Amino acid sequence: MPNSKLKTEALELFNAKEYPKALELYQYLAQQGDFSSLATVGYFYHNGLGVEKNYTKAIAYYEKASDAGEHSSSYNLGLLYLKGLGVEKNSVKAHEYYLKAATKGMPQAQFDVALMFENGEGCEKNYSESAFWYEESAKRGNAEAFNNLGALFKEGIGVEQSDKKAYILFKQSATRGSPQGQFNLGAMYDQGLGCETNQEKAIEWCRKASFQGHQKAKDIMHRMQQDGQIVF
Repeated sequence: MPNSKLKTEALELFNAKEYPKALELYQYLAQQGDFSSLATVGYFYHNGLGVEKNYTKAIAYYEKASDAGEHSSSYNLGLLYLKGLGVEKNSVKAHEYYLKAATKGMPQAQFDVALMFENGEGCEKNYSESAFWYEESAKRGNAEAFNNLGALFKEGIGVEQSDKKAYILFKQSATRGSPQGQFNLGAMYDQGLGCETNQEKAIEWCRKASFQGHQKAKDIMHRMQQDGQIVF
């Protein structure tokens, strides 16, 4: 069994940005059969930490870890294939690797695979699959997944249309800090969809989205200021 003390030491070195020393320990642990350390070594080469950036080496480590069921390496392989880094760009393979990580319960992978199903990127467009994976990601607290699932319910795409569910999901997204979720929640209050019309709350959530740089929210707030409807 790999030495847990060494793993702790390696992590401490990593956090202290002592990358060459940390890498040495992770390489030793990887040779001892520790799959998460294999993935970490891949991450070092992927990002050029303590070594020269080398996507080919990163992929070799990620593939070994992914084959052993280590989910973060599957996700990172998906990322490299999607961007065409160290490999020829291949959205089909990216989707396959994201799906592999998603089935292991990784929230970001679940979100990204849902997005790919929604857009038909690397796979056939499938809104019900998209809704399923957004829900899985949302269950694990992903703010953007709540928002995107809310959008599907609002439009009735891949799920049965429900303003009430859309409102609930946008609220979950907004309270978790998503600018898009905040903007969408404000719009629901403005139009009285899934909730009672409330202009104060509509402005409040639009303002929050604006403060976070949401362009459409910024434009609306600016226009309201110009019209003298609000004092920002």
